[in-house]
Amino acid sequence: MIDKKLLTIPNVLSFYRLVSFPFVLFLALHGDEKLFVLLLVINLITDILDGFIARTFNQKTEIGARLDSIADLGTFILATTGIFVFKLDDFRPYLTSFTVFLVLFLSTDLFSLIKFKRISSFHLYSWKISGYILGSFFLILFTVGFFPLFYWFAIGWGILSFIEHLLIQLLLTEMKSNQKGLYWVLKTMKTDKSTAGNLTLMPRYLKEKAAPKDNLNQQTKT
Repeated sequence: MIDKKLLTIPNVLSFYRLVSFPFVLFLALHGDEKLFVLLLVINLITDILDGFIARTFNQKTEIGARLDSIADLGTFILATTGIFVFKLDDFRPYLTSFTVFLVLFLSTDLFSLIKFKRISSFHLYSWKISGYILGSFFLILFTVGFFPLFYWFAIGWGILSFIEHLLIQLLLTEMKSNQKGLYWVLKTMKTDKSTAGNLTLMPRYLKEKAAPKDNLNQQTKT
């Protein structure tokens, strides 16, 4: 039986994007641009909605963060496939910068799989903003047209967020979902290091006072 806590609106929206992925990819590969664009736009909108609903109604969960990350990857693959199938002429002068962008994006998940054995689910502030910018860029690209200045803005911000993402992966020893950004990770690491140092210097009788009560009770029974 499915846990009701997992059946939140954000999780359902993320699951929809995962289920729709093969069908939307099929449409792109078979050249059905109109229906592909329609469903891609729906995916982009649900991507915005699931994060907004999760934050607004306090429906953040670990499984939700993972589902959202995988669904985001799927939506990005769909948009990229659409670019190469339907918008390649617009992108030919920018293929070098776009390739760098794609390599950095894929390296964030590849490095996470190698180091943490799972897809990253940091959801950094910079990453979320990048998602909104890229989502807007893809939306305008497939419905209105290509705008070079918007392209450079979206690609530039995306590359910066990918670099921040990779730096955090290098610093952390385990995957932790819903991180804010590099500044907060460094701040937390500094605080943890300071706390560990204080405990090392703390006299033994004070350490015993700082220990959990359960441990003290266990020691007493022993």
